[in-house]
Amino acid sequence: MAEFLTTNAGIAFTIALQCLLVIGFVMISLLFLVYGDRKIWAAVQMRRGPNVVGAFGLLQTVADALKYVAKEIVIPAGADRSVFMLAPMISFVLAMIAWAVIPFNDGWVLADINVAILYVFAISSLEVYGVIMGGWASNSKYPFLGSLRSAAQMISYEVSIGLIIVGVVISSESMNFGKIVAAQDGGWGMLSWYWLPHLPMVFLFFISALAETNRPPFDLPEAESELVAGYQVEYSSTPFLLFMAGEYIAIFLMCALISLLFFGGWLSPVPFLPDGAHWMIAKMAFFFFLIAMVKAITPRYRYDQLMRLGWKVFLPFSLAWVVFVAFAAQFGWFWGTYARWSVGG
Repeated sequence: MAEFLTTNAGIAFTIALQCLLVIGFVMISLLFLVYGDRKIWAAVQMRRGPNVVGAFGLLQTVADALKYVAKEIVIPAGADRSVFMLAPMISFVLAMIAWAVIPFNDGWVLADINVAILYVFAISSLEVYGVIMGGWASNSKYPFLGSLRSAAQMISYEVSIGLIIVGVVISSESMNFGKIVAAQDGGWGMLSWYWLPHLPMVFLFFISALAETNRPPFDLPEAESELVAGYQVEYSSTPFLLFMAGEYIAIFLMCALISLLFFGGWLSPVPFLPDGAHWMIAKMAFFFFLIAMVKAITPRYRYDQLMRLGWKVFLPFSLAWVVFVAFAAQFGWFWGTYARWSVGG
């Protein structure tokens, strides 16, 4: 068996198995994310939420998925059929392949590349094309307006997210997620993580992640009160399911990024407990809980407020923060807190 794994066929088999493990984890997590999102929303509104299909309603998401798959795919008469069907697949596939560089523990990563952050940023930038293609191919005004909104919104907040990540890259002198986590392993538990020195950027990143993934209160591209569900209004059955799955997978990816960049990834919050993948998964679940709570308790922004926040507040603030971190790292301010190159580099 050991000899087989060293052959080309064995290497291909190992890579395929690793890919299946990552895909399986993300897809199984997706079932619980949708269930948890609905349960949290229901609890805030003092409702029961899903509670019929399966124990405590745990199989409700599976039933909904089967319902979508069993439905007929309806394509509008004037739609561009090929682009119409390609758009949801692009959204789903791009959201999924971004997980190739996300580590769950030390060495537990499908592709341990030195430019992992650039890879994730490139993939997230491409995801807007699925939305634009879906809105344009539907040959309807409401989806088209929703796709244009999404393009402007996602591009606006990608700039802020990129500048926020640059500050972390400067502090750790690496774009590899494993090395960024290693730079946060300072022996003080959670006090050694980057959330403390980069505290203002944690809030900006969290809010920008909501806007980047079209989550409330920034779900303007699919605002049912204005656009009748926006860019996906003409979609049904499996294509609609792919759009929604891609959106939740992108949300979960943002939870993973926050955990890795600012909260130590798989590192234990207290020094006397061992590190492990369970910490990474727990942190991701916690941040998804916060995202679900934001959906339940905050009203929707107006579109002009959304764009003003991105360009006039987040962009200059994140740019000023990059300059501050660069000076702090270069000159060793704050006892070298912003320059942990010897550990993470």
